[in-house]
Amino acid sequence: MSLAGQHVVVLGGTSGIGFTVASAAAEKGAKVTVVSSHRVNVDRALAALPAGSTGLVADLTDSDQVRAVFGELGELDHLVYTAGEALLLSPLADLDVVAARKFFELRYFSVLTAVQAAARGLRLGGSITLTTGTAGPRPVSGSAVTSSLCGAIEALTRALAVELAPIRVNAVQPGVVRSPLWTFPEDVREQFYRDTAASTPLRRIGEVDDIAQAYLFFLTQPHATGTVLTLDGGAVLS
Repeated sequence: MSLAGQHVVVLGGTSGIGFTVASAAAEKGAKVTVVSSHRVNVDRALAALPAGSTGLVADLTDSDQVRAVFGELGELDHLVYTAGEALLLSPLADLDVVAARKFFELRYFSVLTAVQAAARGLRLGGSITLTTGTAGPRPVSGSAVTSSLCGAIEALTRALAVELAPIRVNAVQPGVVRSPLWTFPEDVREQFYRDTAASTPLRRIGEVDDIAQAYLFFLTQPHATGTVLTLDGGAVLS
């Protein structure tokens, strides 16, 4: 389905999965707005996106800034939330609870703020697509905070689908994806990718183009809501 004439707002849309979603939506005819906390990232994204795309700078952990963004944007058709910093992985004994609260601030409470601010401007037939991860259904040692965040976003997706109907609310649940999210040293990161690929049925990790297709599916699928779509190469099966 075409997105021609529709306004798609991607929070975290200047790099990785978010930028690829923004690009794919623009290719389908959407007017795209990307939002990031850094002007340089917004400018770089706009230089690569099709003409007519727009970008705004906002700290998504600042509720006043988030409300100001959606006040400026006015009506929109689709909200995509992909913003997030590096995953918080730590053994429970060493866990920094302050860091854990900060992690939830951007990846959970900022989601709530953004949805609350955007919902009143969403046109009939619109959608919200959130981002979770397979650390929820497939935790590993040291992933207590990240896994619980993923579970929270899944539950939030279903609750919002009920409360905001007929606005559609869904979530994409990627496994390991080759993206800037993984901030390990390069040699460690590449070995991590190889080890992960070897343990999955498809024998490869995800690419941002793979995952972006799931977001486009939710933008254009009129009968999906409360759905969490897993794209992990079958990792949860292994």
